Amino acid sequence: MAEFSSPGSSRLPQFGAALRPSGTLGRFELRRILGQGAQSTVWLAFDPRMEREVAIKVMRPGDGSDDSAVAQWLQEARSVGRVTHPSIVPVYEADIQDRQPYLVFEYIAGQTLDQLIKQRGALPAPEAVALMMDILDAVAVAHAAGVVHRDLKPSNVLVDASGRARVMDFGIAARIKDLSRVDAAVAAGGTVGYLAPEAANGDTPSASMDIFSAGVVLAELLTGRPLIDERDPARAIYRLLHEQFTLPASAGTDVDDRLRAVVNRALVQDPKQRFASARSFQSELEQWSQPLANAAGTGGEAAGSRSTLDFLLRRMRHKSDFPALSESVVRIQSMATSETESVNSVTNEILKDVALTNKLLRLVNSAHYARGGNISTVSRAVTLVGFNGIRNMALSLVLLEHMQDKAQAEQLKEEFLRSLMAGSIGAELCPVLRESEEAFIGSMFQNLGRLLVQFYFAEEAHQIRSLVRSKREPVPEAAAAVTVLGLSFEELGVGIAKAWGLPQTIQRCMRKPSGTPPGKAPAEFSERMRWISMAANEIADVLLHSDPKEVDSHIAGITRKYAQVVGSSASDMQAATVKARQKLTDLAVAMEIRVAPGSAAAKLLKQPPGSGSDAQLAKRENDANLGSFELQATQAVHVDAGQNAPVKDDRVAQTLSAGIQDITNAMVEDFKLSDVLRMILETMYRAMGFGHIIFCMRDPKTETMTGRFGLGEGVEQHVKSFRVPLRAATPDLFAVVCNKGADTMISDTTEPKILQRLPDWYLKGINAPAFLLLPLQIKGAPFGLIYADKKAHGTLELDDKELALLRTLRNQAVMAFKQSS
Repeated sequence: MAEFSSPGSSRLPQFGAALRPSGTLGRFELRRILGQGAQSTVWLAFDPRMEREVAIKVMRPGDGSDDSAVAQWLQEARSVGRVTHPSIVPVYEADIQDRQPYLVFEYIAGQTLDQLIKQRGALPAPEAVALMMDILDAVAVAHAAGVVHRDLKPSNVLVDASGRARVMDFGIAARIKDLSRVDAAVAAGGTVGYLAPEAANGDTPSASMDIFSAGVVLAELLTGRPLIDERDPARAIYRLLHEQFTLPASAGTDVDDRLRAVVNRALVQDPKQRFASARSFQSELEQWSQPLANAAGTGGEAAGSRSTLDFLLRRMRHKSDFPALSESVVRIQSMATSETESVNSVTNEILKDVALTNKLLRLVNSAHYARGGNISTVSRAVTLVGFNGIRNMALSLVLLEHMQDKAQAEQLKEEFLRSLMAGSIGAELCPVLRESEEAFIGSMFQNLGRLLVQFYFAEEAHQIRSLVRSKREPVPEAAAAVTVLGLSFEELGVGIAKAWGLPQTIQRCMRKPSGTPPGKAPAEFSERMRWISMAANEIADVLLHSDPKEVDSHIAGITRKYAQVVGSSASDMQAATVKARQKLTDLAVAMEIRVAPGSAAAKLLKQPPGSGSDAQLAKRENDANLGSFELQATQAVHVDAGQNAPVKDDRVAQTLSAGIQDITNAMVEDFKLSDVLRMILETMYRAMGFGHIIFCMRDPKTETMTGRFGLGEGVEQHVKSFRVPLRAATPDLFAVVCNKGADTMISDTTEPKILQRLPDWYLKGINAPAFLLLPLQIKGAPFGLIYADKKAHGTLELDDKELALLRTLRNQAVMAFKQSS
């Protein structure tokens, strides 16, 4: 939940008077203007505390705006903060700086719908309907939470990198419930041209208003121009109150009578005659689009490959987990390529998923990625392996995590392992580290379309395989895919890669080169990588599908074919293949991939001759499962009365010890203070299973201990609220601990003696049932504090060994400060 300040004076100054690029608003560093309207300006800004880019909407106060108007605005912002949904742009904060109200949103790279319409004009009906279904999904959730948007329009809808529409700017949102009257200022809200008739008439905000506005937006998407196109607002409102609008005849030829009827129902002037809810509006659109999707999926005529791609993407978006997969891929890719992302933000993102964290650490320590010595913290892994390396691991793991369909598990494992093998071979064919990282993803994703069709369209995948393997008239795979899907695997894969925002080099790599391989290596790396990826995938296909007795001869033929264009010799390519096969077994162990003995996928995990026996492989698998880098958060154990207490899990001490060693290794080298502090917090967080952990530092100007960064769900808001006055007349518990330098564990914050010493900001914010305080001092003076809490009573217990290890980590933080200064 975002935090909000209260206004302090009665009048607001001239709008945006002091705002400029490279300036600041609060703690935010302004970069550039993203958009500007009559009521607000949206800035791209950087949050130095959370080390991330954000979008800030600076509101334009109306004439005569006073405290009551601003207080109402803050209340409306709070209502938005309570609504969360993948298709709603989240509000991080709302605040006022120098009487200037502003909202802080997640920054999402993409286009607004009005920008999309200006660029492309009318959209194909399937694409327009898919976008509107996303919008209505978000609106339906908001309505269920008691919030009506009241300003739905193309400029308030973003299309993100995955192609999903995301509704933003609930800035004038009003509560549906508990409104007995409409304030004049709220009644004037909304945008002429998108208002519902009853909104223009000043009626109480209702869900039906959003349904009408959504109909207006859909009409504009289908025609490429505003439905109510009047320069004079009074004329627009007059028409709205006296005229029944319908979808114009200028809508595209792919708009049939059924879709026209759906749009017109949303535009009915009488709200009682419109759809009863946003969800029912969405359902009607989904029913309309289903026959088109089926036609594209069975080889029926389509409006071209772009329309077919839109059909398939829409089908995938409405599978339960594809939005989550897309969001994960986009987030991982944006972290790897952003110029402003930090180790801390990447680490915190990964730590949100315990399973991903554990598997990623296992991958870091596997033979494929090993950098020497065990790595036990994500912070250290990011520092050593780099953003691109972490991107590769995380993308591989995210894809694997979504390949869990039991009905076709073996087929999916086979296709995923084939892609992973291709990536491993591609990486081995590139001796330069950065090139090998790109080649890994390029080779792995060259057949992304085939992999995703197997997962999301299993029936169609089976039809394609049947055509390819037909004994009577076998069909090439590309032709079979076009027959069944309406486009090739390659076209689908590239289309999804574009939606996910993957780099152009990888998108280009996904398009297989045609013709005979050139007689020399291309000078341009991206072109050479296409041939490397093609060779790697052909070798992977041989390993998967060929008779084991013929594998070596087939691989020899492929290496002779591609050796010159790859810039290597045939023997070196064969050696790289052997090495990749060895490493794939380690990757499979680290990723916990199990395949049925004797299956086609098992061939890929079969060790090449001379690389070690299967018994040795089994031993490596066991060793990996018991490795010290598989670290899991401790869990509270509840014991029934009369039972013996369980033996304490020693993994806590193991995790703390491994982290201490990792940090010691980092401090021997040239290190950044911030990196070491993050490693310390991460080690404590993961070992102890804390709910939140926050690092605070003393502000010498104010003699206040303030939060700087942390880990845990929703920690950003708690970091901001953490302010401990060290020189207060009546110091609170935190100030006493800091000044005395006394390590303190509070097992139950509800005890009266403890409760009365806790400050109001803590009780209203974090208010954890138990917490630990580790103060940092130099020469007896406090300069820092590590705060960590638990989510449940009775779960914060430390034995002597664990406490000693936690103190060692705290002392490492003190030592890091001393060395850095």
